[in-house]
Amino acid sequence: MFSFLKKSSGRPDLSALITAGAKVIDVRSPEEFRAGHFGGAENIPLQELGARIGKFGKDDAIILCCASGMRSARAAAALKAGGYTRVYDAGSWMNL
Repeated sequence: MFSFLKKSSGRPDLSALITAGAKVIDVRSPEEFRAGHFGGAENIPLQELGARIGKFGKDDAIILCCASGMRSARAAAALKAGGYTRVYDAGSWMNL
C-alpha cells in the first residue's frame, strides 16, 4: 500500500514520508539542535525520548535523526522494541 514511499534502492523515501506527514525527531542535545537542524524537526534528546514519546501514536510515521546516526539508530531500535511500527532512521540530520 505504501510502496510509493520506497525508493528503487528499497530504502524509504524520506521526502515522501515527510510530505505525507511523518514526524521528524532530532535526538541530539538542545545545544546541538540550536546550532542547526532540519526545519520542522522536533528536538527530543535521546535521554528524554522514553518519557516524551507517548505523545505520538504507535502507528505514526516517525523519522529520527542526530549528528552522525549513532543516537538515531539507538532511538529507532528502542521505539521499534516499544511497539512503534513506522520508525525510520535518517542518520545525520543533514540527510534530510
